[in-house]
Amino acid sequence: MRLNKRLAELGHCSRREADEWIARGWVRVNGQVAEMGLTVAPGDRIEVAPQAAAQQEARVTILLHKPVGYVSGLPEDGHQSAAVLVKPQTRWREDRAARRFEAGHSRGLAPAGRLDIDSTGLLVLTQDGRVAKALIGEDSPVDKEYLVRVQWAPNGPKGAGVVAQDVQSVFPPEGLQRLRHGLSLDGEALKPAQVDWQNPEQLRFVLREGKKRQIRRMCELVGLHVVGLKRIRIGRVALGQLPVGQWRYLGEHERF
Repeated sequence: MRLNKRLAELGHCSRREADEWIARGWVRVNGQVAEMGLTVAPGDRIEVAPQAAAQQEARVTILLHKPVGYVSGLPEDGHQSAAVLVKPQTRWREDRAARRFEAGHSRGLAPAGRLDIDSTGLLVLTQDGRVAKALIGEDSPVDKEYLVRVQWAPNGPKGAGVVAQDVQSVFPPEGLQRLRHGLSLDGEALKPAQVDWQNPEQLRFVLREGKKRQIRRMCELVGLHVVGLKRIRIGRVALGQLPVGQWRYLGEHERF
């Protein structure tokens, strides 16, 4: 396979980072400096220069409590990217990370997973390709947990029969089973999900995939209308007490 793919497979970096390392002469295969486009066999000896590890160490991963009204990625339709909130004055005062904020920490931040404009909660912004791959790679085992406030709206949110209070009492039990397993989006069956009532108006979802507006669309398929959605956990990292609009660094010993 190509060397950049092999480096990513071994967990050293992302493919894009691998290409950068190869271009800088930081990768050797069987003792020889590797060239772009090189293919390797399973038994080939791959070495990475210390400079690559130092560069990775300087890259940051930021945990942001995204407010409603910001998009996760690039600005669109007049809405700002959530990355604009990463600045010294919005750093959570209780952040225990020893890192000092530097201007470079707010550049090149990529969202590792979606959180739509109408949703709030934990958003991961990272400069580290390994983190992005771990969270949004096709085979990622990392689950995400959401609290979702709903209304019963079998005829749509503006149609007749909307129920906003004690939704659990009017929602058919078979609908909950379909949310857990049995729905399809974009022509593909969804992976099994954990879905339970937190209170009569709020559901708790735990998903292992992240299609665009997935929870909202799932709810529509069973007659529910989402009026509030908050992501509270990604893998082993929880939103916790992080205030809306503020951020902190991923801790040195924290792992998703």
